[in-house]
Amino acid sequence: MFNKPLIIISIILFLHGCSSQYGRYQQRHDSTPTRQPTSTELRDAIPRAEAKSRGGNSNYQVRGKHYQVLSSAKNFKEHGVASWYGNKFHGHLTSNGEIYNMYGMSAAHKNLPLPTYVKVTNKANNKSVIVRVNDRGPFHQNRIIDLSYSAAYKLDMLTTGTANVVIEAITDFNHNPPHIVSKPAAEQIAYIQVFATQNTALADKTANAITSLYQLPTKTIKKAGLYKVQVGPIKGNDNINSVLSQLKSNGYPNAFKTAP
Repeated sequence: MFNKPLIIISIILFLHGCSSQYGRYQQRHDSTPTRQPTSTELRDAIPRAEAKSRGGNSNYQVRGKHYQVLSSAKNFKEHGVASWYGNKFHGHLTSNGEIYNMYGMSAAHKNLPLPTYVKVTNKANNKSVIVRVNDRGPFHQNRIIDLSYSAAYKLDMLTTGTANVVIEAITDFNHNPPHIVSKPAAEQIAYIQVFATQNTALADKTANAITSLYQLPTKTIKKAGLYKVQVGPIKGNDNINSVLSQLKSNGYPNAFKTAP
């Protein structure tokens, strides 16, 4: 006769092992995406003044080591090794509560306030990129920043996996030109409506997440009791269709183009 309690315990242990094998991720190891970033996804993040995130700005501990979060990023500059992270973490929460998009211009840093905009320059080829730090890491020895896939692609460091870089925080926003889109006569300009909801908090949270992930102006419009989340203005047919396709494949299947 079978020992029923023993079987139950064995099943519980087996299921626990399966669920904890990869932690909260579906992959044991990180992997490279199946496609390259689009021209829209390779745009630098646009630095702007932002309030500190509610999450991710307290001192913390990882693997027994304590980390202190800087109160300000002003005059911050650092030299060291950059790495990048991709498929394993794509779609999961970052340390400040946003969703990691490996095709967005973002990064993880151990000590900078969240969010912080930084310029990262690859010393080997002098290529640079501006990213928005919204996550914590990397926690590997001798690495100072983890870049999104698109940022690593732009720095031409995917083949080596790591690169010697210099990081410079951007805290002066007075010299950044406003993001104004002119309207050439022969070029289409449109907005994309992502979705509509009666929940104003959800609408605002979605708009902020899309702004940080895609580096495109996003706003919430109240009309007839609904809060509509719209991205734009976006110029160029190719860009419009590219952004619309990305939104549809990343959780907003009902997104559609709309006139200015």
